[in-house]
Amino acid sequence: MGSQIHDKNVQVNFLKQRLNMFIDVLDAIDPEETDLEDIDRLISILDEMESKCREFNNRDMTEPVK
Repeated sequence: MGSQIHDKNVQVNFLKQRLNMFIDVLDAIDPEETDLEDIDRLISILDEMESKCREFNNRDMTEPVK
């Protein structure tokens, strides 16, 4: 995995990029051709973004005030 992101602006930009990638994948999917594996991958991407949001929130709460 990559290094930890501590800057809030960088965190938000990271999440925006991931969300935009998710939207791009979603737009590219043909509903007539989509199978269960595709849906599982989309759910996995959402789970990863949710996990990253929790990680950022928890990191912000545990870091000392500067």
